[in-house]
Amino acid sequence: MDAIAGQEIASTVLGMPRKHPVVPFAICNEIYTSDPAGGGWTSERIFEHAAKTGYDAVELAPFTVCRRVTDLGAVDRTRLRDAAQRAGIVIGGIHWLLAQTEGFYVTHPEAGVRDRTSRYLRDLVDFGADLGGGILVFGSPKQRSLLPGVPMARAWEYATEVFRDAVARAEDRGVVICFEPLAPSETDFINTAAEARRFAAQFQSPSMRIILDVKAMSSEPTPIPDIIRESKGAFAHFHANDANLKGPGFGDVDYRPIAAALREVGYGGQVSVEVFRFDEGPDEIARRSLDYLKAAFAD
Repeated sequence: MDAIAGQEIASTVLGMPRKHPVVPFAICNEIYTSDPAGGGWTSERIFEHAAKTGYDAVELAPFTVCRRVTDLGAVDRTRLRDAAQRAGIVIGGIHWLLAQTEGFYVTHPEAGVRDRTSRYLRDLVDFGADLGGGILVFGSPKQRSLLPGVPMARAWEYATEVFRDAVARAEDRGVVICFEPLAPSETDFINTAAEARRFAAQFQSPSMRIILDVKAMSSEPTPIPDIIRESKGAFAHFHANDANLKGPGFGDVDYRPIAAALREVGYGGQVSVEVFRFDEGPDEIARRSLDYLKAAFAD
């Protein structure tokens, strides 16, 4: 498979008609489950609202539906996937893979911890594939930062070891793992897109790519459009947000050159709204973010 094979998987929306001609737009479900006003946002209601607002896909955080993905059996996985399809939307992927779990760490010096983490990453691959999502986003800064006595080179070896079997499983299940570079304020392990590209490239697999996130890229000295160009063929997913931790269009980041760069490199994967400050509530976040993205990509 060639360098953009993972991107082709990422741009597939299960045969459903795409609402937007340039890229499919997605939204992360914790925007709803973190509603400051509460609101009783069940998965079914989230899918319906996202579809009605105009999104193509919902990106799911596992901790919003179960403690561990192994707790959710085949019947419940089918129920989630079917509920999305009934609403006219799909589950485009999963993220926050290790959030609110215990006992997992990809750079841990103890072999038992790494082995347990590796097995759970394979479980996550199966979970994502069973939901119909093409993408797994690995950010999880609290489960990858350097521990005392573990130098960067050794942590790199540990993480490579932990991901190897999960990448093989992803190849078998037809999904893509996207490693996420994160700002130094969040983690000290893989902070730049260049580092993430180097980490993913060593697997030599179309099922191991990186994700580009606007908030994270804002911490780099390189302009975001240039990072996109430098990462051509290496990224299979894109998170849309702002340096202020809110949605696209809620801050100072101009998306017009970002959209132009994505078009320039031929990106056809999802552009997924992910925010970390929920002050405005899910309805306004969802609507304003999508309106802003549609305008930016229309230019």
